[in-house]
Amino acid sequence: QVQLVESGGGLVQPGGSLRLSCAASRSLFWFNTMGWYRQAPGKQRELVAGITNNDITNYSGSAKGRFTISRDRAKNTVSLQMNSLKPEDTAVYYCNAVAGSINYWGQGTQVTVSS
Repeated sequence: QVQLVESGGGLVQPGGSLRLSCAASRSLFWFNTMGWYRQAPGKQRELVAGITNNDITNYSGSAKGRFTISRDRAKNTVSLQMNSLKPEDTAVYYCNAVAGSINYWGQGTQVTVSS
């Protein structure tokens, strides 16, 4: 019933920026936490950034200082602003939402950082 739809991915040069958005089919108040994960080919999916209902955020070591996660409850969206992008940021980025013990996932959006 819950749907998460990512958008904003694409091809960007190293040092560039992208803003990913995740549109939820329900109010963000439904979710205890929301976050962005990424998965590169042949690698395990990893947490990039997360945010709680009371706006506590956490970031992976590689994302810290470059990426910012935020929420817009009025629009039921969670965004990930990505600056100073590096080739190693190339991956499929997935929106994640947790409601109680249930974990929801979006379909993913491709981010490619290349010259």
